[in-house]
Amino acid sequence: MEQLSITRKEGANYVLFELSGAFNAYTSEVIQTKLFETIEKINVVLDLSKVVELDASGMGIIMAAHNDAEEYHRKLYLMSLSNETEKTILATGFRELFRIINSVTEAV
Repeated sequence: MEQLSITRKEGANYVLFELSGAFNAYTSEVIQTKLFETIEKINVVLDLSKVVELDASGMGIIMAAHNDAEEYHRKLYLMSLSNETEKTILATGFRELFRIINSVTEAV
């Protein structure tokens, strides 16, 4: 089974989580608490360039984080989508809902 590794980096007005591996029902709890606690305080950038799998559970966490960001007047950015994350996000029909960026310099 593929694991999910997370690297946290802090910027001036955001926290960057670099995800690598499978973001699915088996691994999603690794990021869930960190993501939700962080989005309450500061903007979050999720680097998805190294995510090899994104299932409905992982997508649900991203959607919940998006909703939390709206509630707390924060921004959630999805950065550098891998082919797999792009396919999953397109399949939801909500691609236009997300702030998708190519570089952290685009995070405001």
